Amino acid sequence: MSENKILATVDGVNITEEELNAFMANLPREQQMYAQNPQFREQCINEIINIHLFAKMGKEEKLEETEQFRTFMESAKKDILAQLAMRKVLSEVTVSAEECKEYYEANTEKFRREETVNAKHILVKEEEEINAILAFITSGEKEFEAMAREHSICGSAAKGGSLGTFGRGQMVKEFEDAAFSAEIGAVVGPVKTQFGYHLIKVEDKTEATIAGFEMVENQIKKNLMQKKQNEAYMAKTTELREKYLNK
Repeated sequence: MSENKILATVDGVNITEEELNAFMANLPREQQMYAQNPQFREQCINEIINIHLFAKMGKEEKLEETEQFRTFMESAKKDILAQLAMRKVLSEVTVSAEECKEYYEANTEKFRREETVNAKHILVKEEEEINAILAFITSGEKEFEAMAREHSICGSAAKGGSLGTFGRGQMVKEFEDAAFSAEIGAVVGPVKTQFGYHLIKVEDKTEATIAGFEMVENQIKKNLMQKKQNEAYMAKTTELREKYLNK
């Protein structure tokens, strides 16, 4: 879409797509998500038109010549200069690939991905019932998932007992120990917990690993950039206070 596209005209002044985009860019983040919504864009265009209309009225009534206008302009000028100066300070901050690599090698443990298990389970209250269910499964008479749907009292029953993927510390200890020590595809149990008796079937496992540098480089660069920009901002603030602040 052309930035020069004329959306409306107020007393000979064209309101363009560029002005609309700039207006929406300054809206709160939660409103910017509607930027492509035709009705929202129309509301924004109408708001811009209203701004032009009131500005025209202010000019006709010579409000530019008032003391209030001059005060507002000085305040706006100060804010704009401050924003531009801060942007200049922050734009001079850079993070090299070597810095990212150095940080990664010094902090590899921060990028550890703990082991996980993808498992299904069947939960019942009585030990006798869980043993009977296990017998049906081990004999091949019934599939694990079917028995889960028919007998499990856990909310996962509707999904054939699937709990999805989980890591250490997310399940009670007895269940966790059994799940993480089980072989893929094997049915283990009964396992007794505070909730009752479980049968567990592990679908998949991932071992604990350290994420490769390529996988985390962008995040490292972003974090280092933020840290260095904060440091640059604080250093420049200290410098300017020493230079200009009257004590």
